[in-house]
Amino acid sequence: MYANSRQIDSPQTGPHEDIERRVRRAMAHPLRKPVAEHTREAFLQAQQWLSAQAKPLWLDSGCGVGRSTRQLALAHPDHAVIGVDRSEDRLSRKHGELPDNALLVRADLVDFWRLALAAGWAPAHHTLLYPNPYPKARHLKMRWQGHPVFPIIMALGGQLELRTNWEIYAREFAQAIGHATGVEVTAHAFEPQGDYLTHFERKYHESGQALWRLECQLEHTPERYPLQV
Repeated sequence: MYANSRQIDSPQTGPHEDIERRVRRAMAHPLRKPVAEHTREAFLQAQQWLSAQAKPLWLDSGCGVGRSTRQLALAHPDHAVIGVDRSEDRLSRKHGELPDNALLVRADLVDFWRLALAAGWAPAHHTLLYPNPYPKARHLKMRWQGHPVFPIIMALGGQLELRTNWEIYAREFAQAIGHATGVEVTAHAFEPQGDYLTHFERKYHESGQALWRLECQLEHTPERYPLQV
């Protein structure tokens, strides 16, 4: 075995019973917190880079050390791939040169997504790979599907893909999409077959854990969430 990663331990036996209320509340009350200045500056630099690329955007949110961003950029040279993570330490680790069509950005995703929507970004693809599960039931609001920013993820649109090693997270995320958009989504188990997009994916898979994926096509709907950022 390459790794011996522990299974997620949670008191939840299924999607959180409060997920619908949280999603509908987020949709009715847009997030108003001020945008951090460092994220605003990082976004402006990313916007300049994206304009120069003149290619469809592939947004890799929560990219960690950037392995997935590199892989996606190499596999899709006809796209401009932007990986975003809040950790300077993770982004600074050496994992090879970035392809010309890839950019790594240190920023807070909650603010970055809001700025992207306000600026009219419409990613062709959007990946969320192995987000922190926050497995305790009381931490639902810290999972993306229970966070006030969730409607912004939906409004950005594009081909959205989530991967996780916790089935409940995937099912819960699928339910949240349904409550927010009416789009029915089903999560499925999948086998990466050695083609690992992230280090976590490899670690979980080689530890014998089941991996889960959901994919859906979302409409770009910025008009539903007018923002003041």
